[in-house]
Amino acid sequence: MNSPLARALHSAGVGIIDVAARLDVDPKTVQRWMTGRMPYPRHRAALVKITGWQPHDLWPTLPRPTEQSAIADEVRIVYPHRSAVPTDVWARLLNRAEHEIDVLAYSALFLAEDVSVPALLRKKARSGVRVRIALGDPDGAQVASRGDEERVGAGMSVRIRTALVNLQPLAIEPGITLRLHDTVLYNSLCRADDEMLVNSHIYGRPAAHAPVLHLKSTSDAGMVATHTESFERVWGSAKPSKL
Repeated sequence: MNSPLARALHSAGVGIIDVAARLDVDPKTVQRWMTGRMPYPRHRAALVKITGWQPHDLWPTLPRPTEQSAIADEVRIVYPHRSAVPTDVWARLLNRAEHEIDVLAYSALFLAEDVSVPALLRKKARSGVRVRIALGDPDGAQVASRGDEERVGAGMSVRIRTALVNLQPLAIEPGITLRLHDTVLYNSLCRADDEMLVNSHIYGRPAAHAPVLHLKSTSDAGMVATHTESFERVWGSAKPSKL
């Protein structure tokens, strides 16, 4: 019995009888495992704990996981910078939402100044879609820091206040909530259900000059899920806008 499982059990100092007792199986079943028969998944998990070996070390013929291809499938398109994203892409994404819309940014001024976007958000909210918008606090320390990075100083706060002129009235609509945050943003996000546009932030450069990823979720542990979790953390610490 020179199988990997037999060697692993021997090195762990565990005998056939002991394994059979721990897993509540017949000792002959353990012998068959040690001579090459594949255990059931629940028994494999138990044997991994007993031996300390990895599953593919014990059973080299196990299928290899395909998580990487699933993650890669989330990326629909990559834009070299936000200015390269066709102007109607944002509205088309928002228009596809049936349940939730989330926007996270410092100012999102390019969306606020698009006359179709506020009207679209209002329409979606009235159809039952939950809309959450989190912008930077114009009086916050992180907004001031970002303004210094981009060498625009108070210009960052001015952009936020300008965006709020168009977005603040939406907050009176049932289903639309607007909050202000004072956190460091590594990405700006625009999510519609399981689709998302992610605008990365680059030190010293405006967001319009940074790449944008168009993602569509394919799993509960992918990139969309990770960014959505990040949004929830910012949202939880943000405060209602009363500007």
